[in-house]
Amino acid sequence: MPESPPRLSCKSKTKRAVVKVAEKRESAAKRGYGRAWQKAREGFLRKHPLCECDECQAGVKRVMAATVVDHKVPHRGDKVLFWDRNNWQAMAASCHNKKTAREDGGFGNRTASTS
Repeated sequence: MPESPPRLSCKSKTKRAVVKVAEKRESAAKRGYGRAWQKAREGFLRKHPLCECDECQAGVKRVMAATVVDHKVPHRGDKVLFWDRNNWQAMAASCHNKKTAREDGGFGNRTASTS
């Protein structure tokens, strides 16, 4: 009796989708996240060490350390909006990943609002 072909697990499908999106994306430096951004990000996180997402601020989650600087309003390449510190918020990586997936529709798909 012939064996059925191996099935791909959700994990391998997910990894393949992530790789496909990453291949199409410009480098971080080309998107504006070079050395100047890294220095600004480090300074911002020193001043804002805790996650500022809505859930953490409402006390829904435990207090979490911020490791990511998020653009509240997607900048979409607008350098003025990109560098507007009033548009930045400190977030824990897990909170930022959830926000990004929710806004992007997952896997960096830029059909919805993004940051």
